[in-house]
Amino acid sequence: MTTGYPPTGNLQPDPMPYPLDQLAERGDAQARALVLRDRTLTFGELRERVSLLAGWLADRFDHGQRIATWAAKGELTCLMPLAAARAGVVHVPINPLLKRAQVAHILEDSGSAGLIATPARLKSLQVGDAADSCELVSEEDIFPMAVDHGRSLKPSSHDPADLAAILYTSGSTGRPKGVMLSHANLWLGAVSVAHYLGMASDDVTLAVLPLSFDYGQSQLLSTWYAGGCAVPLDYLFPKDVAKACAKHRVTTLAAVPPLWVQLCEIEWSEDASRSMRRITNSGGALTPELITSLRGIFPKTRIFPMYGLTEAFRSTFLDPDLVMEHPTSMGTAIPFAEILVIDDQGKIAEPGAEGELVHCGPLVAQGYWNDSKRTAERFRPAPVASAYGGTAVWSGDRVRRDANGLLYFVGRRDAMIKSSGNRISPHEIESAAMATNLVAEAVAIGVPDYALGQAIHLVLRAKSAEEAGVETKLKRLLARELPNFMQPHAIHWRETMPINPNGKIDRAALAKELGA
Repeated sequence: MTTGYPPTGNLQPDPMPYPLDQLAERGDAQARALVLRDRTLTFGELRERVSLLAGWLADRFDHGQRIATWAAKGELTCLMPLAAARAGVVHVPINPLLKRAQVAHILEDSGSAGLIATPARLKSLQVGDAADSCELVSEEDIFPMAVDHGRSLKPSSHDPADLAAILYTSGSTGRPKGVMLSHANLWLGAVSVAHYLGMASDDVTLAVLPLSFDYGQSQLLSTWYAGGCAVPLDYLFPKDVAKACAKHRVTTLAAVPPLWVQLCEIEWSEDASRSMRRITNSGGALTPELITSLRGIFPKTRIFPMYGLTEAFRSTFLDPDLVMEHPTSMGTAIPFAEILVIDDQGKIAEPGAEGELVHCGPLVAQGYWNDSKRTAERFRPAPVASAYGGTAVWSGDRVRRDANGLLYFVGRRDAMIKSSGNRISPHEIESAAMATNLVAEAVAIGVPDYALGQAIHLVLRAKSAEEAGVETKLKRLLARELPNFMQPHAIHWRETMPINPNGKIDRAALAKELGA
């Protein structure tokens, strides 16, 4: 794997990757590392718990086997990334919002040898959702068993290029695909983020994002790299976030645009905002209006707009000093990333010209698990102009770079819907609608929405125009099969669908009609 760095002149921190589990060794033993609901773990206690969990995993599963977790934020989901890495197994975190159908796909696709989940989630599984060879373990039993087992594993010496995790992300043409991340990918991602955010050992990060996403895991990993403290929070209402910021004197808060919209609509006490040093955004662009609102709440806080993709962790960030002057910019490359704008002829695009964003360097993932076809489509040789060479991620996103080197987003090549910070496959929603046997044709489209980023509009042709209560039945079945963030916000019925010259449903015409 490439660990050299292009001569960009940018400060590049500590380029040597280490086994991911060594993040537990970063902080002072007496310093706070993790604030749970019922207790706080120091870094010394964090190391002990990671060692115990790793020992149990190593004796229970073979090296390289995939172990999935499906649970809300807590000790298990926070420690598992490090414990699995130390034990030499591959962690597969599953979004707790997913329903059994998506979970069954992830378990089958990853070939998971074990699933650790809450009792209620385990109970929701049906026969055949997990293979007979997949051991089902209740989250409540894990640490008692690990303590009784009594075996601790010391920090590992695994090859940083070894596979450490598989993160499942939606694709535009099918079911979620697993992005393979190495120890080095995750370690250098933590180093990079901690560096450009300027994090320190006295920082407190409120982790409100799901830990099944790379942006969510970064809340923990970058904080622990800096020796700081993480506070995981599953919130019900936006005001819960503000209360937690005041209670824990939070210095770092990461969110996606829909959550920032909600947070800007509530009252923030001085106690809640006073300690905030930085806020970060990814999963969609901040609008100038939203930036102005955030500046009103956090007048002295540094705002970091960022752009990333699971296949390469994070690609760019905008210097907070430039946010008010260039509010729509994606910024420039983060440490350890080389970001090129490539035109249709495969050359570096001229300043101001549109091209494809191509990410090169050691943050590039190892491809898609068990999917050589889609890996070959997205992970391709780096452009000739790359200082890194090797494999690059061709994002499919269209961007332009101005004369000052700042990047600006233009549009997407694929049909992905981004709603509430989630990347959603239209195909997955359409397949679920078709599986109800209530519709003959289905098209899911993302329509711009201030609060959501994009709202999901589902255009349908019914099988039978005479059948009563079709929409009610459809909504009930979709609620059973799809997680909340995939539920359509609007349903449109058509007697016929528009057809393009190729004889296919004209998605572009429908999108234009809906204002997408």
